[in-house]
Amino acid sequence: MLDLVIIGAGPIGLACGIAAKQANLEFTILERGTLVNALYHYPTNMTFFSTSEKIEIGGVPFVSHLPRPTRQEALEYYRRVAKKWNLPLRLYEEVQGLKGEFPAYTVASSKGTYQTKGVIIATGFYDLPNMMGVPGEDLPKVKHFYDDPHPYIGQQVLVVGAANSAIDAALETWRKGAEVTLVVRGSEISPRVKYWIRPDIENRIKEGSITAYFESEVEQIDPETVTIRTPEGSKVLPNHFVLAMTGYHPNFEWLGQLGVACSTDEAMIPERDENTFETRRQGVYLAGTVCGGKQTSKWYIENSIWHAERVVKHFAAQLSA
Repeated sequence: MLDLVIIGAGPIGLACGIAAKQANLEFTILERGTLVNALYHYPTNMTFFSTSEKIEIGGVPFVSHLPRPTRQEALEYYRRVAKKWNLPLRLYEEVQGLKGEFPAYTVASSKGTYQTKGVIIATGFYDLPNMMGVPGEDLPKVKHFYDDPHPYIGQQVLVVGAANSAIDAALETWRKGAEVTLVVRGSEISPRVKYWIRPDIENRIKEGSITAYFESEVEQIDPETVTIRTPEGSKVLPNHFVLAMTGYHPNFEWLGQLGVACSTDEAMIPERDENTFETRRQGVYLAGTVCGGKQTSKWYIENSIWHAERVVKHFAAQLSA
């Protein structure tokens, strides 16, 4: 029997694995996709908000060309971390269920079952996009995940959102030759936008290179047009692609299947002890950005790395009690 099954091989899942190894626990890490799967699916040209040293784990130096690393540099870094610590990774293996009670759980996955004394859920929030809920959202031209600007050369692109992912997509696609329109529900660009990016988008809007509609929303999407509701009324715009950068949220249904309850308010924060990160199920913990529920800006790599050591320390103490 294993001591721990860690679900999720993102930076926090890897940090949990390192902490478990330092505590001499027997464990494995299950991941439904590839190593640091969410980072892999980030936009190709993304730059982190955090500096490289603040997202280091396991004592492995993170050296980047600039203070803030790129997605590509992060992928290389976490590959080196996994190799240095020889972490027992089981990639492309999705967890489907959890039965039992402490200290005898059975974790069912797409490839088998595992007997374990405890479980750490470190799956992040990049699983599911926040849907707009409008007619036509299921059309092929609507993208909820943005990767690279190249496909949008010479195209009429509507970007929905006001935070970093939307602003990055708007600027990148415009610079590669797209005709970009930005639709923002609020009255301004999000204050969370990277401070070195904000002047860029504001200047592009001011000069008219990117058209922006504030206090506006998408009403309907059709094959060759998109209808938006603005303070001046509805407008129908010619359109080739809609990039709906409306945010993401954890898989709450899946969490519920594992017995993890969430708050009943709009935030839907997974319930856990604020100090130990243990859920209502003894020996089952949360770690990392999944802890924020729909409040996806509350936790990120830099400020949740310490969850790993806290969780493993508490779990190890229960095993030895």
